[in-house]
Amino acid sequence: MLPLKVELANAFHDTKSFKWDQGKGFILASGLTSPFYVDCRSLMAHPGSRRLVASLACEALKPVEFDCLGGLEIGAISIATSISDFAFAAQPKRTWKTFVVRKQAKDHGLGKLIEGSFLPGDHAVIVDDVLTSGGSLLKAVAAARGAGLIVTHALVIVDRKEQDGRKKVEAEGLTLLSLLTIDDLTSAQAP
Repeated sequence: MLPLKVELANAFHDTKSFKWDQGKGFILASGLTSPFYVDCRSLMAHPGSRRLVASLACEALKPVEFDCLGGLEIGAISIATSISDFAFAAQPKRTWKTFVVRKQAKDHGLGKLIEGSFLPGDHAVIVDDVLTSGGSLLKAVAAARGAGLIVTHALVIVDRKEQDGRKKVEAEGLTLLSLLTIDDLTSAQAP
């Protein structure tokens, strides 16, 4: 692993954002049980961790041409914002707008499903915290494409390498970028 990747994997342990229980395990959103619990919301609550995520993401996204990035509420908000802010402060400066996909359209105001800054025809990257089955990421992709965005890439902080998530995402014509895999987290040093 690269030094920043090692730092990020260690940050999961330092912030207690990764738990591993081979016996009992943890119930996932899908209802299935996994020996791993990856809590990116807790990780992203720490400024040093946000900076590591943003730095690694900007490096991974260098070859990708896009205008904006976003994903499903609530997890993708801090990820997209951190990446956008880091890219704007970098040299050369990149101006990547952000958006968030609501789990359901508002029932008041403009009734939007997607909030933020984008135009139909913009190229977008969908971000998510953890890839397991790919369900939340693909929901965000479908909403973005439905709003006229061109989505060819997705980025996740951790690919759990479970439930064929990567295969399902790639089947939708997406290139998946992951900053870490579950193997990186299990081999990282606990504090």
